Amino acid sequence: MSKIKITLPDGSIREYNKGITAGEIAFDIGKKLGEDALIARINGRLKDLFVPINEDSSLQIITFKDKEGMEVFRHSAAHLLAQAVVELFPQAKPTIGPVVEEGFYYDFDIEHHFTPEDLNKIEQKMQEIVKKDCKVERIELSESEAKKMFKNNSYKIEIIEEAKEPASAYQQGNFIDLCRGPHIPNTGKIKAFKLTKIAAAYWRGNPKNAQLQRIYGISFPEKSMLDAHLKLIEEAEKRDHRKIGRQLDLFSIHEEGPGFVFFHPKGMIIINELLDFSRKLHAKNGYKEIKTPIILSRKLWEQSGHWEHFKDAMYFTQIDEQDFAVKPMNCPGSILVYREAFHSYKEFPLRLAEYGLVHRHELSGVLSGLFRVRSFTQDDAHIFVMPSQIKEEVARVIDLVDYLYKIFRFEYHVELSTKPEKAMGSDEIWQIAEQSLKDALKSKNIDFKINEGAGAFYGPKIDFHIKDVLGRSWQCATIQVDFQMPEKFDLHYIGEDNTKHRPVIIHRVIYGSIERFLGILIEHFAGKFPLWLAPIQVRILTVADRFENYASKIKEEFEKNNIRVEVDSRTESVGYKVREAQFQKIPLILTVGEKEEKNKTVAVRTLDNKVYFDVKADDLLEKILKNIENKKITFEL
Repeated sequence: MSKIKITLPDGSIREYNKGITAGEIAFDIGKKLGEDALIARINGRLKDLFVPINEDSSLQIITFKDKEGMEVFRHSAAHLLAQAVVELFPQAKPTIGPVVEEGFYYDFDIEHHFTPEDLNKIEQKMQEIVKKDCKVERIELSESEAKKMFKNNSYKIEIIEEAKEPASAYQQGNFIDLCRGPHIPNTGKIKAFKLTKIAAAYWRGNPKNAQLQRIYGISFPEKSMLDAHLKLIEEAEKRDHRKIGRQLDLFSIHEEGPGFVFFHPKGMIIINELLDFSRKLHAKNGYKEIKTPIILSRKLWEQSGHWEHFKDAMYFTQIDEQDFAVKPMNCPGSILVYREAFHSYKEFPLRLAEYGLVHRHELSGVLSGLFRVRSFTQDDAHIFVMPSQIKEEVARVIDLVDYLYKIFRFEYHVELSTKPEKAMGSDEIWQIAEQSLKDALKSKNIDFKINEGAGAFYGPKIDFHIKDVLGRSWQCATIQVDFQMPEKFDLHYIGEDNTKHRPVIIHRVIYGSIERFLGILIEHFAGKFPLWLAPIQVRILTVADRFENYASKIKEEFEKNNIRVEVDSRTESVGYKVREAQFQKIPLILTVGEKEEKNKTVAVRTLDNKVYFDVKADDLLEKILKNIENKKITFEL
């Protein structure tokens, strides 16, 4: 039998008989790898483990530790869910079952309304299928064969007709589903799963289409991983920013404005502290702040390309019988400001910052507290540079992002997204832009992952994903290099040779959305904000009415130094007042009585429930001010 050469990720080469599968190679490399293998990357393409390899190839075995492995595993779990539902409810029509951030879901067209009791039955049926360890097989189909196979499911027929190409399906036991694949080799690998919720959904997300029922789930290859995940979910529920937001009176969302946030006075204190910190940081780094209108003409959005690429997410209005749009992004406004004057290379980099309010139409089903809203504020900046300045300026922005995230003790990882399928500009321009981002990251010795085809329509981007205290990842800061907008708006600067040249625009945000960043902070700190961010930084409790004057003097001195302080002189017990202050997550709770008044001291209780007696009020004020100035996460006496 003829031999083929298989090149592994470490560069080593192994010889095998022609027709060997990736699954067999995985076991040959090692028993553990063979058991963990889910799919394979053969010559750069994801394939099933059971596909024969008939030529010299590069091979990577993909496991659950890899993103692609996790996604295929969970999509296979979605098929498992669909099989169980169809076996229990034969009248159910499966539609689609994609992987999502929180696991997977499958949508069904069925008259029966699923209940929590149904989920238990479906889970039991899924366990039965897992125990059978059904072999998963791929079926190649022509368009006509696919239509015949799924003739009783109009949703599958619609997908087949849209594809206009040969289709494929996957079979496990008696269940067959239309799918591109790849899939895990057998159902027995799905050892741990949990169906988490039921929701309503529309076919293709369009309210004009049929209403479906959606079942969400999560899955893992080991029960211990599922247990850890469920524990994480339980902790996340305790930290839910929507619950804590109500508890601390920070914000609200009303049916009169779905997807639009109403910030209360205490919430605005945090927002303004974040903005004040950002403004000072930007001023120190050479940014000039601008402000542009929320509503701009349709012509502008057509010129920028947003009308073609983004109009489904935009809001529109008419003024003087002309079409206008509420801005979904700030860049066109910043460009109009740039065009108001002639610019010289001596001004570059020209850094224009804007805390711009943008609006984007999100479907009601995806709205989620501060995390997914229809109106939000971006800490935006557009930096106009010469092409020769791109690498250095992107490196400066990376330093700015790093500094700000370290203030909050956030770790992060970086991803670089390249040219998408629908994009403006030539491949050559995109290659230059992508290389400039790579060079800047390498100059900072930052490891990064490449997301092929995930860039913005006008340029590649670097995304920063911060990790919160629960280990969850949140994409916040973005840096984008844009050669397209300067071309579309015919932007120029006068170069050193006294002739016109085209600038490059670097788009960037650091918080991203101020609203979303606040939601992340609420959950990261569980509402126990650092002293500099806390809406009420100090609450002074009196042991009895007669100590109110002493408490008021301390309050007055603290307020002179811009400390946000309250006095609680109610006739309630000290214990009751302490519990209430702790419920409000106030960082410093001071108690004053006869001893404290006599010695000009206070008793101090911190957020971690440590109590310090005989603390001089003046010394405490000095430590508070130093803590706030240095943006410390915790307070120590």
